[in-house]
Amino acid sequence: MNKSTVLLMKTGETLAPLRAQGEDFEDWIRSALGLSIEETPTVSVHMGDLLPPVSTLAGVVITGSPAMLTDGAAWNLVAVHWLRDALALGLPVLGICYGHQLLAHACGGHVDYHPDGREIGTVPVALTAAAFGDALLGGLPSRFHAHTSHSQAVLRLPDSAVLLGASAHDAHQAFRIGERAWGVQFHPEFTARIMRTYVQVRHAVLREEGFDVDTLLRDVVETPAASAVLRRFAALCGR
Repeated sequence: MNKSTVLLMKTGETLAPLRAQGEDFEDWIRSALGLSIEETPTVSVHMGDLLPPVSTLAGVVITGSPAMLTDGAAWNLVAVHWLRDALALGLPVLGICYGHQLLAHACGGHVDYHPDGREIGTVPVALTAAAFGDALLGGLPSRFHAHTSHSQAVLRLPDSAVLLGASAHDAHQAFRIGERAWGVQFHPEFTARIMRTYVQVRHAVLREEGFDVDTLLRDVVETPAASAVLRRFAALCGR
């Protein structure tokens, strides 16, 4: 590792059909960051990989996961202690979906199943007034589309968090801790193709839960503003 490295903290794998095509969360994140594989090493913390010293990095992105934070897997505690060190040293941090929830949990927020169930598909995200001067989200449209797929959510933000964005389903789509750490519940690394695959693979359970799958698929669009978040984060890391 060196000070130009943006670590990808992997917390789980994507859907099997996508993995069979040779792609996973880290590949999409790396592409959206605009960085090479040498600049963005992956540490699979959920598999017991050792995290490097915080002081050796330019930043960290925490991936999504099919896991549930409330399952209490032991590796979460390892990640939480590491993240607290990262925050103390001012390392740029971006948590995506599960990573967003893990960051909130590390800072004293509350994560559990959303009382209104799953959020999935392309949804509008509305920024708060606090986002307009934010180093990461400032300059984005006040309302933009983003891809989502989650059953758990940050039900209570940490006391130190600044709320930056919400959707109709999830009041805490984006937040900031301090000046250099962010969580986004949406997936800025997803393309429309990836989002459609998530809906198609889960079509049976989605129908059981009352979703109109045809409408979900029809409403999937590309999300350039959400995708820009990762390129912006790379710039904040000096990349």
